[in-house]
Amino acid sequence: MKNILRLRKDNLSEVLGWSIYDFANSAFARTILGVIFNDYFAEEVAGGAEGVDINLGFFEIHLPGSSLFSFILSFSMFIVAVSGPVLGAIADFSASKKKFLFFYCYLGCILTGLLYFVGKGDYIAGSIIFILASIGFAGGNIFYNAFLPEIADQSDMGKVSGLGYAIGYLGGTACLLLNLIMIEYPQILGFPVGFFSVNSCFLAVGIWWTLFSIPLFLMVKERSLKSKPPEGKSYFNIGFGRIVNTFKKIKNYKELIKFLSAYFFYNDGIQTVIIMASIFGTEILKMDTTEIITYFLTIQCMAFLGSLFFGYLADKINNKKTILITLFVWCLVVTWAYFLGIFFEPIYEFWIIGILAGLVLGGSQAASRSLQASFTPREKSAEFFGFYAVAGRFASITGPLVFGLITWLTGNLKTGIFSLITFFIIGIILLSFVDEEKGVKQAKSIITNNL
Repeated sequence: MKNILRLRKDNLSEVLGWSIYDFANSAFARTILGVIFNDYFAEEVAGGAEGVDINLGFFEIHLPGSSLFSFILSFSMFIVAVSGPVLGAIADFSASKKKFLFFYCYLGCILTGLLYFVGKGDYIAGSIIFILASIGFAGGNIFYNAFLPEIADQSDMGKVSGLGYAIGYLGGTACLLLNLIMIEYPQILGFPVGFFSVNSCFLAVGIWWTLFSIPLFLMVKERSLKSKPPEGKSYFNIGFGRIVNTFKKIKNYKELIKFLSAYFFYNDGIQTVIIMASIFGTEILKMDTTEIITYFLTIQCMAFLGSLFFGYLADKINNKKTILITLFVWCLVVTWAYFLGIFFEPIYEFWIIGILAGLVLGGSQAASRSLQASFTPREKSAEFFGFYAVAGRFASITGPLVFGLITWLTGNLKTGIFSLITFFIIGIILLSFVDEEKGVKQAKSIITNNL
């Protein structure tokens, strides 16, 4: 464990401040995206399996609740994906990563708190508020991740990335535990039974995210030097121009492009499994809210351990091999979910699958972020993590979209989950062509040549 946590001592406060932001916004990832709100929206707000009728002007379409949730999530990720690289380039040029992060962070915090007012049947208002909150969450992560190459050396990136995810899983676990106490045992907090509704959990997440994001803004430095745009040009012109310049020199980033292509596919599967697991548990296994929260608390504990272990492993055997190990486990997870009940009672197998998924969940994410950071020139960190966000967010579009369409067409959640194995297999194939050592050299060459 000492080796896993051993880091440089000269910037430990920055690493801690940076990591605590993961503690803050993981409450949104867990409670809103992964456990409570997604299930609440699909089952209560949007009618569950019976669904709702959506009037699109020229025609009307009937969607089950799970499909509607997956579609609005896809739309929010599309907004982040198309804006990410340009805003990242602007942030690099203007030395304003913290300012952009502040805006997205507190946009997400405020809108998450407003989910408190979304009730049964409010699927239009709920969709709008959720989309804006999701944009705040995902958009902020572009600029948050962009600080990684600045606060960690090449030899420490895996451990620092893993530490961030590990602390994030602690945050997600702690907030979920608070949600469980609010719903089931409010007397522990000094309130009468029934005082808190499910919606109270959404307000709690907004407050949690607000408070625990403060250390990053106080402790992490903005190292870039601010540049002013030439006369007659705006920051948008500069940002767009830098993106165009990057595309012109794309031949210099071959390993990065190969990695992002692989990441697009396998992250598709990971994000969709995370988001749809609670809906799967509710509809297939009839688990109630308390059981779902307890299930995800267990996953979070396993993900904490997995983040530290695989982050350490990434520095030892390299990021690529670490990611490949986790992807083979993900293939096992979705296959087993399709054949649920083949060995034991379905509920017991669902718990085993959850433990396996938890172990590789943080590991696959930490090693991916570390590999991206290794391929990233420091002076273009936000821009390059904008491209990382494009791959990740478009993955968050297509994964839920494919899941929603297949579930809608087949009427079977198991089929929707099993379809995700395609994304993992394609990701494995593409990642096998990535040369990690060459990608690191390319990033250093870009720095040296001032590209």
